[in-house]
Amino acid sequence: MSNGTPLGDFLRARREALKPHDVGLPEHGRRRVPGLRREEVALLAGVSSDYYVRLEQGRENSPSPQVLEAVAQALKLDAEAADHLNRLCLTASQRPHDWGEADVSRQLLQLMDGWEHTPAFVIGPALDIMAGNSLATALHSGFDQFDNLARMVFVDPAGREFYQEWERAAHSCVAELRAAYGHDPESARIAEVVAELSAQSEEFAGIWQMHEVKGKSQEGKHLKHPLVGDLHIKFAAFTVNGAPHQQLVVYQAEPASPTADAFETLRTMAAEPKHAQAAVPAADLAAEEQERGT
Repeated sequence: MSNGTPLGDFLRARREALKPHDVGLPEHGRRRVPGLRREEVALLAGVSSDYYVRLEQGRENSPSPQVLEAVAQALKLDAEAADHLNRLCLTASQRPHDWGEADVSRQLLQLMDGWEHTPAFVIGPALDIMAGNSLATALHSGFDQFDNLARMVFVDPAGREFYQEWERAAHSCVAELRAAYGHDPESARIAEVVAELSAQSEEFAGIWQMHEVKGKSQEGKHLKHPLVGDLHIKFAAFTVNGAPHQQLVVYQAEPASPTADAFETLRTMAAEPKHAQAAVPAADLAAEEQERGT
């Protein structure tokens, strides 16, 4: 992924993203390098310049918690980024040993299948779709494959139309991959996904180098399905007990809203035999649903 160390790459990217005025330092003249200088970060963190240089170059293997906290404050890291910084300093023996892939439990599959009106799916650390219920599959039917969220955002042509706030979705995907990478920098699957998407998408490669870190959280999304049109959803992500590398993602619509009606249309379509399904415009589908209700 890089010629440096994971820790050094992260520190360098976050240092270069800051300007002197961001941290209360004067800015005089033209700078030869972007962002803060190493000695400025060292000054803000209260460590020697030589020590900080060793940290970025990977020659300091065991910084104390106090030093890491001081560096995090100097670089204006939020809580998630600071946690990521600490994880990057863990040795292989200190990392969890159950972070790899595993099958989705039968109980969780049954739970999702019971949610007929709620799209739900499980993702792995590399944002692979590990399982999904029928409504989640119908919701993403415009993609060539419902297989990996990052690939769907950056490579599949349907991504730009489906995710109406595409840039937000793009940064979110990469930040989630970065967070997973911090838990397991040796993950072969994460490395594979990053390499493939970096080769296929300059935008992915550029955002990956920014070292943004953010896990999934509750927020809203504006999506657009090719058949049922605009969808305004809320979603939440939950860590799966017994499989901390898996996340259950649940999409919800406001009751009695156009999005709830669209979900019902998708549910009906998913239940129909495939040969009976046709690419009917959203307006016609809505009219059919209204007619059924009369």
